Amino acid sequence: MQNMDENQGSKEEDLKGKIWEENKKTWVVAGPAIFTRFSTFGITVISQAFIGHIGPTELAAFALVATLLARFANGLLLGAASGLETLCGQAYGAKQYHMLGIYLQRSWIVLIVVTTTVLVPIYIFAAPILKALGQDEVIAKVAGNIALCVFVIIPRFPVLASNSEVQIRSERHFDINNFGILGSKRGAINIRHIWRMSRNMERFHNLSLQRSLAGCQAFFIVWCYDLVWPTPPEMSFHEFIDLASFDTHIVNHYMQCYEFFSLELWYNAILILLTGNLKNAEVELDALSICLNINGWEMMISFGFMAAASVRVSNELGKGDSKAAKFSIVNIVLTSFSIGFVLFVFFLCFREHMANIFTKDHNVAAAVTHLSPLLAFSILLNSIQPVLSGVAVGAGRQSAVVYVNLGSYYLIGIPTGVLLGYVIKLQVEGVWIGMLIGTCIQTIILILTKRTDWEKQVSVARTKS
Repeated sequence: MQNMDENQGSKEEDLKGKIWEENKKTWVVAGPAIFTRFSTFGITVISQAFIGHIGPTELAAFALVATLLARFANGLLLGAASGLETLCGQAYGAKQYHMLGIYLQRSWIVLIVVTTTVLVPIYIFAAPILKALGQDEVIAKVAGNIALCVFVIIPRFPVLASNSEVQIRSERHFDINNFGILGSKRGAINIRHIWRMSRNMERFHNLSLQRSLAGCQAFFIVWCYDLVWPTPPEMSFHEFIDLASFDTHIVNHYMQCYEFFSLELWYNAILILLTGNLKNAEVELDALSICLNINGWEMMISFGFMAAASVRVSNELGKGDSKAAKFSIVNIVLTSFSIGFVLFVFFLCFREHMANIFTKDHNVAAAVTHLSPLLAFSILLNSIQPVLSGVAVGAGRQSAVVYVNLGSYYLIGIPTGVLLGYVIKLQVEGVWIGMLIGTCIQTIILILTKRTDWEKQVSVARTKS
């Protein structure tokens, strides 16, 4: 009996030690990733807070650009970045360090093509595109002017690739806290500039331009970091300019990631698009954009854990340790959900005070308070779903999840939202409820993750590396 107690105590100590070690590995990636994403996305939230006090029309126009156009762009750009995380993570786990520079180069090529052929025309012709989609003519015109200011932000495409490389370096115990500190300093500087510009409410376009310049600063920060920070000898870039080895499976992998992230981010963008066609669109857009940007800011925490899940799973699969990969998944999901639950309770308790930060219009403030329960529930769901997406990215199973997203989001969520919002006349609340139903159905990802043959994924990862 005593031996059994001793064995049980030993197992508990081993489990505690394993959890502690896994949390350290997780937070090495998740901590700086959360801090950097949180401070970067904060520029959008802070800009909205100042623009909301200029007028409801300007706030609605900003919502179309920051939520509809920007999320469309990010869906494409983040696809290549996630593809880089998977390929580099598995290459690092298999100790194929020379492939890191090659994969980084390939992602830049894909990003340049997508940016110049797709994103540039959309931002230039934003006003006529929004009018064609049924948006209010006045709001669309103002949004077109904002888009031309935001157009400056387009050169940021190499940042996403560099961010992924930095995350992989963190697994080699490099201190990337400096990267997060640079991001926070940039955020503080831009808060000061935005406040000074907002003192003269006629400088509305200057606010939009300042937000765009904030994004460009991220480009230079990442490049300076890469140039100054010493590159490990084993991470060889001697094949960096070898275009002849541009393997087609790399392009196919990036295309899967594009589909995966595009479907994810465009879902909320469609919510804004549908709301813009409702009656009293200005107030509805203002209230919804405030809620979605708060939700998006909180999602930066989940995206940090998504990056950690992607890196940890891909590393362990590259090493051939399927049990460690499954343990990492459970640990990261529970950690992210715990934080999400705390925020869920917080937003339910303080829902009547949130809107005052973003607007002084009483109608908009009342609409935000009315939508706050849906915001809190979205935050709770988003504490799990992005982490599971990170698991799929790390395991290289983006193609399977694409079909799950198509079914749950676009075949169930959007039609249900249209039915509740337009037919049953629940307006923006109905549209959001319908799309939340689609997000709930996406929990099939959890079942898909549990049923994954991890030993097979180890073999696939070794083949790719």
